[in-house]
Amino acid sequence: MAALGWLTPRRRSATARSVLAGEASAEAARKSSLEAQETAPPARTEPEFPVIGDTRAAAFFDLDNTVMQGAALFHFGRGLYKRKFFETRDLARFAWQQAWFRLAGVEDPEHMQDARDSALSIVKGHRVAELESIGEEIYDEYMADRIWPGTRALAQAHLDAGQKVWLVTAAPVEIAQVIARRLGLTGALGTVAESVSGIYTGKLVGEPLHGPAKAEAVRALAAAEGLDLSRCAAYSDSHNDIPMLSLVGHPYAINPDAKLRKHAREKDWRLRDYRTGRKAAKVGIPAAAGVGAVAGGTAAAIALSRRRR
Repeated sequence: MAALGWLTPRRRSATARSVLAGEASAEAARKSSLEAQETAPPARTEPEFPVIGDTRAAAFFDLDNTVMQGAALFHFGRGLYKRKFFETRDLARFAWQQAWFRLAGVEDPEHMQDARDSALSIVKGHRVAELESIGEEIYDEYMADRIWPGTRALAQAHLDAGQKVWLVTAAPVEIAQVIARRLGLTGALGTVAESVSGIYTGKLVGEPLHGPAKAEAVRALAAAEGLDLSRCAAYSDSHNDIPMLSLVGHPYAINPDAKLRKHAREKDWRLRDYRTGRKAAKVGIPAAAGVGAVAGGTAAAIALSRRRR
């Protein structure tokens, strides 16, 4: 799994490390309908979206709190604990950080740095294939019932229109790819961890896929796939993803935090909130009742100490 890593928020401008992280993630990813109207006057009619048959368009979805409730990495940690990768006291710290994330709805720099360093330590020396296999099991155990059906329906609308759909997350790319495959999506962009001869070294390639690095990954993938970003869509809950959302012609704020909600309203971006029964705003894609919830997510905080031998 590319980097059981966690991230500290980055400044908005892309650095050389951000570009490297984005390009590495894009390369890893490559390998592996009725419109709605505003209820409040004045009524606004949106053109049909996504456009059926537009193969130069694609959709990019953040994971945690966008595709799934909470953090996929938390559930992955639960699975590792069950398999004796670390001890009870570490799980307590781990659970506290998840609870904080769920209540606050934002990413804490210290929590993420701690989790990133601990996670890299825990996977160092393990085989990539081992973590990939464990990821498949943990998906079934803990992740498959935590999808937001509304967000899953949005992704399915793009697939039904013949477009590719990618997850974009700071989680390890191997975990993200498991989730994308189970959801029936095209693929995933995630944090890339260095490995030599199939064994993790405990280092990252570039930096965690977070903030500006996500935007660089999307830009690199779009170039490789021949996509027109002005025709693409991106979905996220976090203001940290404003760089990615600003790249595309169709940005969506899904379950937005306060900063993203404010920014989205200022920019007239579409909003959708699945955390309550109310509608933050209607979007130009049907909610497709009956689409099954199949799991998703990733990005919050876990602090795991290295497995004792």
